[in-house]
Amino acid sequence: MVGAGQLARMTYQASIPLRVGFRVLADTATDSAAQVCADVRLGDYHNLGDLLAFAAGCDVVTFDHEHVPEEHLAALEAAGVPLAPGGGALRYTQDKLAMRAELTRLGVPCPRFTPVADVADVTRFAEQAGWPIVLKAVRGGYDGRGVWVCDDAFAAGEVLAHGIALLAEEYVPFRRELAALVARSPHRQGAAYPVVETVQRDGVCHEVLAPAPGLSAALAEDAQRLALEIADALGVTGLLAVELFEAGGGLLVNELAMRPHNSGHWTIEGAVTSQFEQHLRAVLDLPLGAPRPAAGQTVMVNVFGGQDPDLYDKYIHVMAADPGMKVHLYGKAVRPGRKIGHVTVTGSGAGEQNLAALRDRALRAASYLATGKERGE
Repeated sequence: MVGAGQLARMTYQASIPLRVGFRVLADTATDSAAQVCADVRLGDYHNLGDLLAFAAGCDVVTFDHEHVPEEHLAALEAAGVPLAPGGGALRYTQDKLAMRAELTRLGVPCPRFTPVADVADVTRFAEQAGWPIVLKAVRGGYDGRGVWVCDDAFAAGEVLAHGIALLAEEYVPFRRELAALVARSPHRQGAAYPVVETVQRDGVCHEVLAPAPGLSAALAEDAQRLALEIADALGVTGLLAVELFEAGGGLLVNELAMRPHNSGHWTIEGAVTSQFEQHLRAVLDLPLGAPRPAAGQTVMVNVFGGQDPDLYDKYIHVMAADPGMKVHLYGKAVRPGRKIGHVTVTGSGAGEQNLAALRDRALRAASYLATGKERGE
């Protein structure tokens, strides 16, 4: 796996019971996965020589991020390195304009969009779509970075001054954000997890509610079918996370990710097969695991760093206060606002009251890990 962040760390954990040899390409020995993985190679994913040396002897190379340059992906494939997903598929996670154009060609519902180079382009688009409009970096944006909501031409001009390639999208007054996670193997076996609701703040995922509460069976099936169809059309091998807006009684595709995804962390405790094991099964062309829930409802809440770098005393408190809580820490240095782990709680019940109780437990634990205080203290 190219990249040694928390996704690689949790994928490595899933590889152990499968007896899968797992190697990571890490920037430094202190990277999240490099701290625990038995086979770590240090190198720069921007450097083709490092990538070729890393891939030597591997049956398949996969990724925990989308940032390997396209030309390097092509060179690896030309050298006979099996990539999963391949460079042709990964292009649609690296280039948002290419992704939007291809999904539109396939008839997938998306927000209206256009490439923009200057304020005049943005203004013309806004005359059709209305203000505000959303400007997105064509490349490199994630976790809310590279996305700007602009109320007028002046605000758009400030974003354009960054001098990066941008596209403009209509602002969608969505009801909520959903995510459909699916897996696809080289033999085109597919598996779809329950559709979840993601609770975002400033473009960053804070909570995942599985399954999405109050989502009709028909709309959930539409989301799963749509994700599987996209995976097939783009030739994805491995996991595909499709981030969606629920708006106007239907669905619009917002973003794609071809790797394990934050919206799927709940599956470690909440599903029969975790997303990390499923990704390994898919990229190695093993039979896929059951994606069905292992609990009635599951809530995952991300843990963000606070001022205190010492997590040990705090997680002892969390474990003692709620023995059913599962804590996952990523081995990252604590910095304010940095994603350093997540907590998960599962319940056998169903309904709004049960979900509210699960959310309260998870939010309390995440707050205490971050600040040493319960919510509201």
